Amino acid sequence: MTEFMGELIGTMILIIFGGGVIAGANLKATKAEGNWVLITIAWGLAVAMGVYAVGSVTGAHINPAVTLGFAVVGDFPWAKVPLYITAQMMGAFIGAAIVFFHYLPHFKDTEDQLAIKSIFCTDPAIRSPISNLVSEIIGTFVLVMGLLFIGANEFTDGLNPLIVGLLIVAIGMSLGSTTGYAINPARDLGPRLAHAVLPIPGKGGSDWGYSWIPVAGPAIGGMYGGLFYQAIFQAQFTVWFWVGSAVIAAVLLSSMNVELKKVKQA
Repeated sequence: MTEFMGELIGTMILIIFGGGVIAGANLKATKAEGNWVLITIAWGLAVAMGVYAVGSVTGAHINPAVTLGFAVVGDFPWAKVPLYITAQMMGAFIGAAIVFFHYLPHFKDTEDQLAIKSIFCTDPAIRSPISNLVSEIIGTFVLVMGLLFIGANEFTDGLNPLIVGLLIVAIGMSLGSTTGYAINPARDLGPRLAHAVLPIPGKGGSDWGYSWIPVAGPAIGGMYGGLFYQAIFQAQFTVWFWVGSAVIAAVLLSSMNVELKKVKQA
């Protein structure tokens, strides 16, 4: 199997399981109307299955933010970044299409357009772009840091994917309820494209005005997570670390300023 096909298959598996559990929880007339705990556990298992499937072929990034985070610290060649990201986006689109076909009879019984869209892409609990961006940055920062922590330790053969899956569960339960924790540009953009082009009964708009946040936030958070780990744990303070720190500080301060203004105006 080629690396391109490996990332495509791994990301497809991720979306089949992850999108599938949301479909089961959100759509009417299914046998599984779930809750947040169910969804977070299933997404963790989805990641674990994707890693098990193609980890030996590609390292199972299955996430452009992870690819960028590893590349920015020199753990992955930049020359392969476009190949991996293209495969991840394609795999996410295909996985979302498979979920659509699997649950096709149930869309017509579901009137809630947001519930349908949530199967394919994320949506914030409180729409506040700069704060939503911060949530995605923090979640993906923790993800990449966690992956690097896990990689620095030795586990029994075959256990690593489960540990990675538990990391996803922890992020979902603790940080995911603000934006739906995309923490993966492919996980959001690929299925959002599928939502836009597939003839889904009862669907509304694909909310392209929000779509940049689950792409930009994870990309920023993933790269800074790698740079932070490299600086703090390996004592390699690069120029990009300081640039990234300045960007993160500016975004955090902007978010605080916006939200405090809202409080004063209320």
